[in-house]
Amino acid sequence: MNGIHDLGGMEGFGAIEIEADEPTFHERWEGRAFALNMAGIGILRAYNADEYRHAVERMAPADYLGASYYERMLTGAATLLVEKGVVDRASLESLAGARFPLARPVADVTPREVAEPATATFAVGDRVRVREAQFRGHTRVPRYVRGKTGEVIRVAPAFSFPDTSAHGFTPRSEPTYHVEFEARELWREDDCAGESVLVDLWQSYLEPVE
Repeated sequence: MNGIHDLGGMEGFGAIEIEADEPTFHERWEGRAFALNMAGIGILRAYNADEYRHAVERMAPADYLGASYYERMLTGAATLLVEKGVVDRASLESLAGARFPLARPVADVTPREVAEPATATFAVGDRVRVREAQFRGHTRVPRYVRGKTGEVIRVAPAFSFPDTSAHGFTPRSEPTYHVEFEARELWREDDCAGESVLVDLWQSYLEPVE
């Protein structure tokens, strides 16, 4: 889906600030938020990692941009625990002591008509183009590579297809690839000549370059 979470290649956010000796958690509650999400996925098995990512993507844009990494994690986990019936919203907000801003509801998404590939279609050295499509629901195709051409530099093992597993459809796995894009192909700027970007992509996202 296109959303505020897909920030790759966007300008205007300033430089990335790198904190020296950054701790894993700045506050104790951040560790609890992490543990809650891991419990929802690995112990309760109430949802999977792709459903979690999609829940974070469904946050209202203003909430998403104003939240820290662990605030987004807490929102995603709480949203799914309410949607899955593990906890009701009234109880959640009673414990929080105020209104708890959950992510927006899931859009009506149907599985895309893409056949499940049994084997890898592409090989190292193949030129491929990322399909240019508007995806409803969860996808792992960054907007900045859609319609762009790159080269397969590694055929990686098959892995769970996130566009399916994020919506509870029948699980499927398919080959994944490390695809290298010339920076000039992505940004159309001469001053990035000689630079490249490597993106991991599932087979359904790609088409051959004739």
